Amino acid sequence: MSSGPRPVSLTLTAQDRSDLEAVTRRATSSQRDGFRARIVLLAAEGYNNTEIATELSCTRKTVRKWRGRFAETGRAGLADAARPGCPPTYDDSVRALITAIACELPSKRNLPLSRLSITDVHMVAVTEIDHCPSPSTIAAWLKQAAIKPWTCTSWKRPRDPEFAQKAAPVLDLYNGTWNDKDLTERDVIICADEKTAIKARARHRSPPGPGTSMRVEHEYERHGGCTYQAALNASTGEVYGRCVTRNTRANFERLVEEVMSHPICSAADRVFWILDNGSAHHPNTFTWWLKKQYDNVEVLHLPKGGSWLNQIELYFAVLTRKALTGGSFASVVELMHQIAGFEVLWNAVPEPFEWTYTTKDLEKLLERHPTIE
Repeated sequence: MSSGPRPVSLTLTAQDRSDLEAVTRRATSSQRDGFRARIVLLAAEGYNNTEIATELSCTRKTVRKWRGRFAETGRAGLADAARPGCPPTYDDSVRALITAIACELPSKRNLPLSRLSITDVHMVAVTEIDHCPSPSTIAAWLKQAAIKPWTCTSWKRPRDPEFAQKAAPVLDLYNGTWNDKDLTERDVIICADEKTAIKARARHRSPPGPGTSMRVEHEYERHGGCTYQAALNASTGEVYGRCVTRNTRANFERLVEEVMSHPICSAADRVFWILDNGSAHHPNTFTWWLKKQYDNVEVLHLPKGGSWLNQIELYFAVLTRKALTGGSFASVVELMHQIAGFEVLWNAVPEPFEWTYTTKDLEKLLERHPTIE
């Protein structure tokens, strides 16, 4: 009685064995590739199809298939063969047109829209393609191409022609250098600005509970406002601030006097003041006043539109998020007390901000969005 056809004999080269074993060990290998590699390795060890099928919990037909394909074409035989099917319904030109429509501003086609949805892209495509793809097909194509015409992000083009020249020294300071020399422990960086028009608004609030967040009444009563002038020591994270009713030069000068009288600043070899171009500390007059008052001061004014390079803005963002948003203040005095209390809380355990933006990042930004002359 015949025992049936003998299984195909496999002999592996050292390279083939090494590659197949690597596939079986690699954590990123697909289960499919690892399974086929194990079939071939076991076959090369002399196991017959029945033994391999039992070992890998599969059928003899499966073992015979991959054993035979490896014997015929080697490693390439373990890949999936091209599958039969109907030809594509739409050619590349249709897909290219859909992509072009999605990547255009609606105004280019005189559409009264600010952005395009999948339905809008399909609406335009119907007028230009005889056999137009369905919205679901268009959605699948755009997803594959990572195109989302219904989303938008805002950005601001630099408008100061000397943006790079003014911003670079500030970024160098944040990264520990000044005029290509390392800063010392006796150098202090102060980032100062004001947060204006902080409103005292009284409204009803209810505390959070299980399954519910804190609720804040949309309607509110106005009780005036104030300005918070503050300075941040970029090295220690400490904040020195004052709440005032008016954002005046005189008020800001008093803040400077308080900061410069602090032992850290009075004992420093150099104190770098980083400011924007606000009226309370305008570069035309404030630099002269500051240098006249203090011999150890260096003043750097940020370029116009460059307030985001001032680290005090990071503190203002934290203050707004944690102490002001959703708050209720029955008077300006109560609002000022909240701001001052948060400053005390912050300074109890101050943390300097980890600044990672560099001059190279700035150069890349200006390459993408050159300044407007």
